[in-house]
Amino acid sequence: MPDRGGGPTGPRMRVGRPSRRVRTLLMTLGVLAVLGMAFTMFAGFWTDWLWYRSVNYSSVFTTTLWTKIGLFFVFGLLMALAVGFNIWLAHRLRPPLSAMSMEQQSLDRYRMGIAPYKRWLLFGITALVGLIAGASASSQWRTWLMWVNGVPFHQKDPQFHLDVSFYAFDLPWYRFLLGFGFAAAILSLIAAALTHYLYGGLRVTSPGARATAAATGHLSVLLGIFVALKAVAYWLDRYGLAVKSSDFKATDNWTGLRYVDANAYLPAKTILFCIAVICALLFFATLWRRTWQLPVIGFGLMVLSAILIGGLYPAIVQKFQVQPNEQAKEAPYVEKNLKATREAYGIDGAKVTEYSGKSTSSDKTKLRDDVDSTASIRIMDPNVVSPTFQQLQQIRNYYAFPTNLDVDRYSKDGKDQDTVIGLRELNLNGIPKNNWINDHFRYTHGYGVVAAKGTEADAEGRPVFTESDLPSKGDLGSYQQRIYYGEKTSTYSIVGGPQKEIDYSDDNGEKTTSYEGTSGVNLSNPINRAAYAVAFSEPQILYSGAIGEGSRILYNRTPKERVEAVAPWLTIDGDAYPAVVDNKIQWIVDAYTTTNGYPYASRTTLGDTTADSLTATNNNRTVVAQQNQVNYIRNSVKATVDAYTGAVKLYQWDTEDPVLKTWMKAFPGTVESRSDISASLMAHLRYPQDLFKVQRELLTRYHVKDPTTFLSGSEVWQVPDDPATKSGNAVPPYYLSMKMPDQAAQAFSLTTTFTPNGRDNLSAFMSVDAEAGTPDYGKIRILKLPTNTTVNGPKQVQSTFNSEQRIAEAIKLLQGGDSDVEYGNLLTVPLDGGLLYVEPVYVRGGGLKYPLLRKVLVTYGGATAFENTLDEALNKVFGASGPTTQPPDDTTTNPPPTSTNPTVQDALDDAQKAFDAGQEALKKPDWEAYAAAQKDLEAALKRAEDAQAKADKTSGSSKPSSSPSPSGSPSSSASSG
Repeated sequence: MPDRGGGPTGPRMRVGRPSRRVRTLLMTLGVLAVLGMAFTMFAGFWTDWLWYRSVNYSSVFTTTLWTKIGLFFVFGLLMALAVGFNIWLAHRLRPPLSAMSMEQQSLDRYRMGIAPYKRWLLFGITALVGLIAGASASSQWRTWLMWVNGVPFHQKDPQFHLDVSFYAFDLPWYRFLLGFGFAAAILSLIAAALTHYLYGGLRVTSPGARATAAATGHLSVLLGIFVALKAVAYWLDRYGLAVKSSDFKATDNWTGLRYVDANAYLPAKTILFCIAVICALLFFATLWRRTWQLPVIGFGLMVLSAILIGGLYPAIVQKFQVQPNEQAKEAPYVEKNLKATREAYGIDGAKVTEYSGKSTSSDKTKLRDDVDSTASIRIMDPNVVSPTFQQLQQIRNYYAFPTNLDVDRYSKDGKDQDTVIGLRELNLNGIPKNNWINDHFRYTHGYGVVAAKGTEADAEGRPVFTESDLPSKGDLGSYQQRIYYGEKTSTYSIVGGPQKEIDYSDDNGEKTTSYEGTSGVNLSNPINRAAYAVAFSEPQILYSGAIGEGSRILYNRTPKERVEAVAPWLTIDGDAYPAVVDNKIQWIVDAYTTTNGYPYASRTTLGDTTADSLTATNNNRTVVAQQNQVNYIRNSVKATVDAYTGAVKLYQWDTEDPVLKTWMKAFPGTVESRSDISASLMAHLRYPQDLFKVQRELLTRYHVKDPTTFLSGSEVWQVPDDPATKSGNAVPPYYLSMKMPDQAAQAFSLTTTFTPNGRDNLSAFMSVDAEAGTPDYGKIRILKLPTNTTVNGPKQVQSTFNSEQRIAEAIKLLQGGDSDVEYGNLLTVPLDGGLLYVEPVYVRGGGLKYPLLRKVLVTYGGATAFENTLDEALNKVFGASGPTTQPPDDTTTNPPPTSTNPTVQDALDDAQKAFDAGQEALKKPDWEAYAAAQKDLEAALKRAEDAQAKADKTSGSSKPSSSPSPSGSPSSSASSG
């Protein structure tokens, strides 16, 4: 038998190539994988383009895209050419013969191995570094656009007398170019050195010279370029001192030159620049001298100088010149920082007035009357009553209100009314059955505005609604009530096609609708459907029969998302708020232009500065881009988002802001003129909370104008912790219609208080006129309390409330059973030299799952009252009666306290008896009997509510039933007078 090469044990198995079928299958799979990846990338690009086109901001997309592409190719190509040229040059300068040594014999194998692939290897290396450099450069599109479009500030820094625009727009770009140059020089140096070593131009162990003359010259030039770039860095560092952050005993995040910077670092940088230039010239001279002796000496001198002149000398100046007489040395530089910081944050116009904090008036009747003219005291806290809105006005489980409602003002009969407002938005968690059709086709939108008076409560402690029910009706008139875009609308919806949407339900059953707006992207195109199926990882979008002619997909539906997308160069305020404007629900979004390049102005971190007790529990209220460190901010843009169409409009608010002007040059046509703001929209614009919080944080230190006082730290304030919570977070600012001592009439204002650093007594009260369109809009007023006496601050006032025996016992009774007491906003109102504090107290308990206003705490001049209504509390504090106010007519918004249902009426009779028993127990006082009566009262009200709900269900009613109250309810009308 012939030998088959398999040896004695049998034939040898052959390992052959895969069959043609296998190769074809593998190639097909590879092609499909490449196409899949390509289409995934295309889907992201295409859906972005379609979205920007749908909101009419395609220029933002194209400008950003072409800028990124241009930077990618320009800097990627430059990096590839720099590295590739130096590799080619090092190869070209290789010695013709290699020394006979073990080192070179080992390298011969590598030289022979890469010889057939030299071109491919060169192409691969240069392509890799080019891609990395291009990707890094494309992320600098903002820096490029600001540099190329920058407009002057017409303000010069006090040190170098350059326009602020140099630091805000030019210096960041120069630093990027310098960083790119360093990267190119270092990568070229490494690549050239490795190439020289591989081909024998550099030798480590071989006999003779360690480097050829060609290699020496080549590497010397690259080192010279590196050192020259270092010289440029030293020169730019001189200007960088004006925007350099450092910790200073007077403040964190200090920016600008101090004494040691101006008298040690600045001359040191100039000297080091000169040394670096000389050192670079010595490296270049190696082309002729062919020795590294002088360049190495020069480089060593530069390093030694950097240590001695740049490090040791400033430390000596600080130790022996500054510290012995710091206040005198630093005062001129502190003065520059004070001026620049106040200008950069818009607090230079803050008016500080001395305020005694104690009233000397003996006319109690006049003081009581002055309360009504001084402030419209808001007892409905928008951060507490959301569950009440939810319980009384949710109507259906698939609607919900935000955790924190908003405060706005609406005019009725020519008088402005502070109003608590919220939208009945879509809540997918409340849908009876979650599936893809229900979540994205059937339940697509919320419905209607719910609003209540901020200064009143009804007889049961509930809000007095001015706009309620479903469909909503009331004082706001006729408007488009469907809400397709809102703060809680975070998922996509497909509307306008063959699938009908649930509109709302009433006594006659479900109402359906079909979206008639032009918002969203049309899905009739199969390419669009495929792209969105990939982008949203939802294949049903591609083949679902629920999508047809006219179907449109809505996404990016929260107001902040939409504004941030169309204006990525803006920083967005954390609180968008709704308003009914021109028969439409409009979301109003405040937006800021910022920079961290304002010379001498101290920096602040937006996320930290805008944090308070609300943001601790509700992250949606935190400013977008919260980790931005800035030292200049302007509320330069007011934006609106239509709740039905999703249309986004940007309005120029600050017409003098150079940063906004720069971005308007970069993105022409995206921001409309301030004159285009309608009068009806202007009536709802207000001073933004996040800007106010940034300004109040800066004013804790920068209310001082004297450098010596600033350095001593004796006048440092702090924003007090919220006394109504135990979180240890800052008290939020409050909107309130009030007048300051120098104002003739009430103005819609944003207010806050200050306490001394580390103490609880009051230091100052601050307000800003928040009424847009008025001459005083944005004017900051600060009432500074005396330092030689103490005036109770918010925490001390709250402690007084809690510690007074009569109030403590009453609160304990309110907490009886399973009830919880919730404190509302502690409002501070300056009144006739003193300070009036008002705090509503809510009770949530029994069968009620929402807070009701039960009591109002008031204190003024040492007198404290804890009564059922604001009027009663004010009357008791001042010992005088205010103007008589009629109870609010709420028959249109709340059910009457009687019922024709016998079961309900029996329960109400029991409730009345329990209430009367409780009142008798209070007179004795018999606390155990009172607690028992309260339990009976809650049980009776719960029976009435259940009986009414059962009756409504039997009759097919869809309107919410609220428990009627006994006629003598202790929570009678609470109004501001």
